[in-house]
Amino acid sequence: MELIARHLAFNALDAIAKGAYADVALDRVLHVCDLQASDRALVTELVYGTVRRQRTLDTLIAGFCRQAPPLRLQLILRLGLYQLRYLDHIPAHAAVDTSVRLAKAVGLGGLAALVNGVLRRYLRAEGDPLTSMIAGLPHVSQLGCYYSFPDELIEGWLDLVGLEECQALCDWFNRPPRLDLRLNPLRGDRQHLIQLFAEAGYDLRAIPTLPQGLTLNHCGAPMATLPYFEAGYWSVQDRAAQWVAHLLDPQPGEVVIDACAAPGGKTTHIAELMRNQGRVIACDRTPSRLRRLRQNRDRLGLSCIEIHTVDSATAPDFRGVGDRVLLDVPCSGTGTLHRHADARWHPLGQRLASLVPLQAQLLSNVCQWVKPNGVLVYATCSLEPAENEAQIQHFLRLHPQWRIDPPFAPLDQWAAPQGWITVWPQRQDMDGFFMVRLRRDNQGEV
Repeated sequence: MELIARHLAFNALDAIAKGAYADVALDRVLHVCDLQASDRALVTELVYGTVRRQRTLDTLIAGFCRQAPPLRLQLILRLGLYQLRYLDHIPAHAAVDTSVRLAKAVGLGGLAALVNGVLRRYLRAEGDPLTSMIAGLPHVSQLGCYYSFPDELIEGWLDLVGLEECQALCDWFNRPPRLDLRLNPLRGDRQHLIQLFAEAGYDLRAIPTLPQGLTLNHCGAPMATLPYFEAGYWSVQDRAAQWVAHLLDPQPGEVVIDACAAPGGKTTHIAELMRNQGRVIACDRTPSRLRRLRQNRDRLGLSCIEIHTVDSATAPDFRGVGDRVLLDVPCSGTGTLHRHADARWHPLGQRLASLVPLQAQLLSNVCQWVKPNGVLVYATCSLEPAENEAQIQHFLRLHPQWRIDPPFAPLDQWAAPQGWITVWPQRQDMDGFFMVRLRRDNQGEV
C-alpha cells in the first residue's frame, strides 16, 4: 500500500504538470481504488505538499543533479525530497526505497540509481544544503526559494507587512489547511452535533465567538461520508468566510441578493441566518457552477433560495430590489493559497489585469440592485490592495451616495480606521479575506 499511495500521488502530480487543477487531479486519483483514511490522507499530503513546496524542491534537485531531469523523473525526486525534508513521520529509508521502487514502476527503472543517489546525497549533506544553494541569490529570491513562492508574491508581502510578518505568512500558507464546518441551525445546535460526531469517533469542536463555527480534527474521510452531511446538519466553510455573512447581517423577511453566488457557501449561510424566512436571490452566470448550489440548498432544506443564471456585471434584473446585497467577487485568491496549492504558481500580475476591471464593473452594476438606505458588502479572499482597498476607494469616488458602514463587534476588532476589514492569516489564524460594508445614503440614483 505504501507504493500504491506514492504511485497515486505521482499520477496526480503528472496531471497537474500537464495543466490539471490540483484539487481535480487529486480527486480523480482518490477514486481509482478504495483507500483507508490514513492512505487517503497520505496521498493528499504528498500531492498538495509537493505542489506547495515545488520551488524549494526544484532548487534542491538543481543543486544535486548535473543536468535538468526530465519531467517524470523530476516528479519522483520532488516526492522523495518532500518526504525527507517535510514529513517527520515517514522514515528516511522508507522515503528513499519507495521513490526508487516508484521510478521502476512508472517505467524509469534505468534512472532508479539516480533517484537513489540524489536522495542519499541530500541525507548525507551537512546542515541544510538549501542554505548554500540560495546564498548568492537576491534577498527576495532567497525567501522565495526557501518558502517556495514566486518572487512577485514575496515582494508584495514585504511591502505590505515587512520581513517578519512576510515570513510568518509564508509559514502559515505552507501548512495543510484546517477543516472548518458551519452548523445549519435549522437542523439543531452545536453541542448536539458535536455529540453526534463524538459518537461516530470524530473530534469536532466549537469555534469560540463564531456562532455556527466548528472545526474537525484529523479527518481523512470524504465529506459526504461524515455523520449527518446528507441530512443537512452542516456545510464545509472556513471560519473567515463565515464572517462575511455576519457582516452582511441579513434579517428574516428581507430580500437579500448574492450577486456572485456559486458554489453557494455564503448563499446558504445567508439563508440560515434569515431562518429560511424571506427571499434569497442567488445569481451566477455559469449554470454548471450553480448545480452545486442547488444541491446544497436542497440538502440543507433552504427553500427561501431562488437561483438565477445572471451575469451580475451587466444585468439590470434586480435594480432596487435588495435590502442587502453580497458581492463576493472573483479574485486572485491570495488569501487562500494553502487551500489551493497550485494557485501560487499562476502569475499574479496577469490575473489582476483581468480581475480588477471585472470587479469594478460588478461593483458599478450591482450597487444599483440595493434599495435606498440598503447595505452592500464587498468581499474577496485576496490580500492584494488592487482588489481591495483601491477598488473601494475608486468606487466611493465615483459614487458619492455611498459610504462605508463601520463594522460591529466582534468584527470591529479587525477593522482599519477607514472601516474596512483585512483578515491576515498570520495574525488571525484563518484564511485571508477583505470585506467592507457599504451603505447607500439617499433616495436618488446611484
